[in-house]
Amino acid sequence: MYGSRIMLACGRIAFPLCLPNARRNPRVLRCEAEPQHGSSNARDSGPKKVVIVGSGWAGLGAAHHLCNQGFDVTVIEGDKGFGYPDTTAIRGYYRAFQNIFSLVDELGIKPFTNWTKSAQYSEGGLEIEFPIFQDLPQLPAPLGTLYYSQFFRLPLLDRLTLLPLMAAVIDFDNTDTAWRKYDSITARDLFKQFGCSERLYQDVLGPLVHVGLFAPAEQCSAAATLGLLNYIILAHQKDFDMAWPRGAVKEKVFEPWMDSLRAKGCKFEEDRRLTDLIFNEETGCVSEVVCGRVTYKADAVIMAVAISTLQEIIKNSPTLCSREDFLKVLNLGSIDVLTVKLWLDQKVKIPAASNACSGFDNSFAWTFFDLNVIQDEHQSDSMTVLQADFYYANELLPLKDEQMVVKLKSYLSKYIKEFENAGVVDKEIGRYPKSMTHFFPGSYKNAMRASTAFPNLFMAGDWIVNRHGSWAQEKSYVTGLEAANRVVDHLEEGSFARILPVKEAEPHIQTLRDANKSLNDLRAQLSLSITQLLPSMD
Repeated sequence: MYGSRIMLACGRIAFPLCLPNARRNPRVLRCEAEPQHGSSNARDSGPKKVVIVGSGWAGLGAAHHLCNQGFDVTVIEGDKGFGYPDTTAIRGYYRAFQNIFSLVDELGIKPFTNWTKSAQYSEGGLEIEFPIFQDLPQLPAPLGTLYYSQFFRLPLLDRLTLLPLMAAVIDFDNTDTAWRKYDSITARDLFKQFGCSERLYQDVLGPLVHVGLFAPAEQCSAAATLGLLNYIILAHQKDFDMAWPRGAVKEKVFEPWMDSLRAKGCKFEEDRRLTDLIFNEETGCVSEVVCGRVTYKADAVIMAVAISTLQEIIKNSPTLCSREDFLKVLNLGSIDVLTVKLWLDQKVKIPAASNACSGFDNSFAWTFFDLNVIQDEHQSDSMTVLQADFYYANELLPLKDEQMVVKLKSYLSKYIKEFENAGVVDKEIGRYPKSMTHFFPGSYKNAMRASTAFPNLFMAGDWIVNRHGSWAQEKSYVTGLEAANRVVDHLEEGSFARILPVKEAEPHIQTLRDANKSLNDLRAQLSLSITQLLPSMD
């Protein structure tokens, strides 16, 4: 059972949400008294209507389950194309993404490579090579990740300064208390507080955080950093292994997925920008979704869009501007991404197919990929084809294409000398402003939960607060399934989606976590006892 239907149903007892000037501007916002929980088609026969705004991992995940339950599902997308923003940069799929891997098996597609080795570079050169961890004898976490990774420049003493940080990773249990405890400080301050050496930070931890959370460590929440470290590194040695899309993720995953949804009756509407919502004055439920002059009736709505997209919707929507939980979203941030794809006039030997990089400029970090290895269409090419993705790329977006190519070639040549003599035959530059979630310090208090002030409007995306424990694309997909489950519960039709939980921590980690919790509980009790005792002593 997903949760108590009674508890969630309590949310249906909503006060009227009509704005004072709602009837003065019926073109933008129309209040209509409807019977039965705000269902705009309650008097109609046929399946209940669900409108999903957004078509990335979260939106399609919700559509997938709801179509399977027989709902009338419509997915609307703006002018950036289906799948956005999950179709921007090349992103890896960790072995821990078991819900996504279960989905592609269900769809009968093979969109990912085998597990691959990867590398990390700093300005000084090659720092680390990461093996395929599941092929090696399993050691207790996190020893396997540290022992089997091959460090080329970082001294052992610097590596050992990572160990005290494990106390914070163990203390962080993904609860609301843990998020509020760590979210106000930066990842950089977290590393300093737990004694990580400066060199470990500059050459290893800083770049890993920057690539994993898309921003410099001094601009990232310590809570988000600990959540990511716990999910990928601390849980199980083999969970650090990654596979990559064997082409554009839109082509390899989203298009066949959408075809399967169309076969089940799902409708896709492109170039539809949500402008407002119409709700039932009596119940507070959304009854229609407005996209300019087009409206879609809805018994339930799921919003599964990027933060920047939602912010634009909120600013232009009188309905959403009236709700505090949506207004707080305007305090959140997003990150610019720039991608560069190059075709070279010769083959350059790239040691690892996927690479994380830092150095040259502390403002941004980047990754680069040997597409001849990971993408089907380039495997037989006689020339090297590669792609580099730059995160927190504010200062790079204004550069001309030629400037960006020169900059990238300069960086690559510092890592691999053969790039110096390679000429560029063709290029493809992508600029994606405000396309990634920014987990900056203090952002947690403004992030939305899956349920909203509207009883039949639910949220999904990698920035939504939930307790599953997953990250990145897996979290997006999971929140889509969770939103679908809330629709099922609200409309009291269909079955709940089965969501695979994050694997339990290894026994020694769980023992440490239990001991830490007991200690924290004892401290809280002692603090309460002392607080109660002090007045009696006055």
